[in-house]
Amino acid sequence: MKIIHCADLHLDSKMESNLDRDAAALRREELLDTFQEMVEYAAKEQVRVIIIAGDLFDKQNVRKTVKNRVVEQIQMHPEIDFCYIRGNHDQSDVIQEMVEQQDLPNLKLFDSEAWTSYDYEDVVITGIELVKENAQTLGMNLVLDQNRLNIVVLHGQESDYQGKDKTEVVNLSLLRNKYIDYLALGHIHSFKLDRLDDRGVYCYCGCLEGRGFDECGDKGFVLLETEQGKIKSTFVPMAKRRLHEVTVEVTPDMSMPQMIEQLNEKVKDISGEDLIKIILTGETDMETDIDVKRLMRGMEKDFFYVKCYDKTTVAVDYDSFRNDKSLKGEFVRLMEQQHMSESERAAIIELGIKAIMGEELEV
Repeated sequence: MKIIHCADLHLDSKMESNLDRDAAALRREELLDTFQEMVEYAAKEQVRVIIIAGDLFDKQNVRKTVKNRVVEQIQMHPEIDFCYIRGNHDQSDVIQEMVEQQDLPNLKLFDSEAWTSYDYEDVVITGIELVKENAQTLGMNLVLDQNRLNIVVLHGQESDYQGKDKTEVVNLSLLRNKYIDYLALGHIHSFKLDRLDDRGVYCYCGCLEGRGFDECGDKGFVLLETEQGKIKSTFVPMAKRRLHEVTVEVTPDMSMPQMIEQLNEKVKDISGEDLIKIILTGETDMETDIDVKRLMRGMEKDFFYVKCYDKTTVAVDYDSFRNDKSLKGEFVRLMEQQHMSESERAAIIELGIKAIMGEELEV
């Protein structure tokens, strides 16, 4: 038997934090396309169940076309059950509307009142929506048959996970030694597979598509296959585009052409369909003026989206200003006496010298 574990699709997400309106609109459609491609993959591979471990949608006001697209896929594949648990971004009225207005016998839901189980051949899939009232008593009412293969579905964060969106904590210690073979989790957008106890594992499958540069790397779902009383899991990349963070280490003796050469070497194996965040780090000479716009122009024509952050600091050679009687020398010697971090001092010296030289400042 084959099962897909996916989560955190965030369909109808605005996608406008980095992209312009047209590119964001395209990415919103690509999220839907990737969902459909996953369902088509499931049909081709004769997958029996698709587990959606929360955050199918991104907000309360979901466009009708998006809901219809999801319903369409569920209805087109009656041979596949969609076991869906609500996440912290999902709104109950959106789900309720789908259920009330459409005939969806293969959409299986979990609630927050009690553990709900669905039986499939040698596998039992059990889940509960995490809320404040049940988060601390998870294991008390969870009763599983040790002679069956048990998949448990939850949406929540590990206790030590630091994320932007807060939800209920999954206390793994409450779920150990409960005869769980595979704990299917949602909320964290990166793939993670680890031991739960001697019998089972827990897994965050990650999201299907990265939406921001905190979600770099391969994105997709997990394919589960049951055989001879065991569950085998395989991560399957599915995203149309990957997000990459590329760091260029700058040295004081490095020229702009050398920076461009290093950057080109770093991105040479990245697909032109992808999104890239460039971070310039290290130190520059006081006379070096990094032309970020020039770097961007060289990349923008080759990739779907590029952004660049200059996080370099200026390497100040104080000895060279000891006997400099110019206004620059006086300013550098004055700043050397100030009590502040070296990075703050270097940044102020850089701005000060540009001002003395009559250059346009970009603060």
